[in-house]
Amino acid sequence: MNVPDDGPMDIVDIQRILPHRYPFLLVDRILESDGNTRIIGLKNVTINEPFFQGHFPGHPIMPGVIQLEAIAQVAGLLLLQAKRWPDSFAYFMSMDKVKFRRPVVPGDCMYIEVTVMKYRASLARVRGEVRVDGSVVSEAELTLARVPQDSYLQR
Repeated sequence: MNVPDDGPMDIVDIQRILPHRYPFLLVDRILESDGNTRIIGLKNVTINEPFFQGHFPGHPIMPGVIQLEAIAQVAGLLLLQAKRWPDSFAYFMSMDKVKFRRPVVPGDCMYIEVTVMKYRASLARVRGEVRVDGSVVSEAELTLARVPQDSYLQR
């Protein structure tokens, strides 16, 4: 895998690390990463997101669980970019201390900041915040598990 050990990443770098693809790839760019404990990603929210068709017609709001998944994907990028978990996937296992403070709507730019709180060989605990226009719109603590790619079953 030829990606930077730290610093910015474009969508090509992101797709080399994460298995997610449209419509479920929820990070467009990595703006900053220390390659170890902190990362900031960007998601440009557009009206073309498939969930806006039903959530809610005439008043589109990004579902909170999608914001949590975006935090998990940015966290996975940090854990896999840092080569802590080589040749692995980062599975989103649990969430705690979740708060949604205001709606995210088409046209918003989500800045997703993740900090590693604890790290072990097969588990990581992170804290994530999503900001729009400088204000926190959602936050949570997540647990991610390391799953080696060779144990992943194609179905």
